[in-house]
Amino acid sequence: MAANRAQRILVVDDDDRLCRLIADYLGDEGYRVDVARDAAAMWQALDEADYHLITLDLALPDEDGLSVARELGRRAQTPIIIVSGKGDVVDRVAGLEVGADDYIAKPFHMREILARIRAVLRRSAPTSAPDGPAEVEAPARGRRLRFDQWELDLDLHELQAADGLQVGLTAIEYDLLLAFLNRPQRVLTRDQLMDLTRGATWEPYDRTIDSLVARLRKKLSAKSAAHDLIRTVRGTGYVFNGLVQRIGRPVEPSAGRP
Repeated sequence: MAANRAQRILVVDDDDRLCRLIADYLGDEGYRVDVARDAAAMWQALDEADYHLITLDLALPDEDGLSVARELGRRAQTPIIIVSGKGDVVDRVAGLEVGADDYIAKPFHMREILARIRAVLRRSAPTSAPDGPAEVEAPARGRRLRFDQWELDLDLHELQAADGLQVGLTAIEYDLLLAFLNRPQRVLTRDQLMDLTRGATWEPYDRTIDSLVARLRKKLSAKSAAHDLIRTVRGTGYVFNGLVQRIGRPVEPSAGRP
């Protein structure tokens, strides 16, 4: 539990009982937890402290939850898990499209939200955790990946264009881009991409990965022909067409390694 003690989580929900349950449960797991019962309290808390993750209910009394999630994505790179009573595919996709890193439908078990939080925190951490998804984290042997007009910093999780333009990425967008960059010129199915970006927490909604790809294309389109860079393979998935160069830290020979 000691590894979690420095990690601070903000729970945003107008349900007092649920807030207490989540705060007590996560507190017992070693996290520092603050509670905000509306958007105004959330913005005030964010002005006063830095958080590693935010859980956000969409049914807030003073602001629309999706609008709040979108604004959070513009203001900061803090990972967001939407917690909502709406569990339809359309609602999940809408939540991911505005920048959330995960979506949990109410009611849920406390062990589920703990597992989702741990997964998102692993993905958003600047260095790989020992028990993180090996296929995503292992390629970070070089410091940066260069492709088209962009460079992706593997230590800072930052995307920067050749002219200095920086584009913010959510944790799941970073994982998706990294999955493509480590497997160029290779067709990846939607199931493969979901496994690479969300590990054991994903649910098999094809349109969810399509929405994430659309978000990533939109960000890359600032400097690239994004639809050519990430090409749709009809009925299968996607392929990354760009050339990828690893720069910075030298890449050690892989011969003879597992």
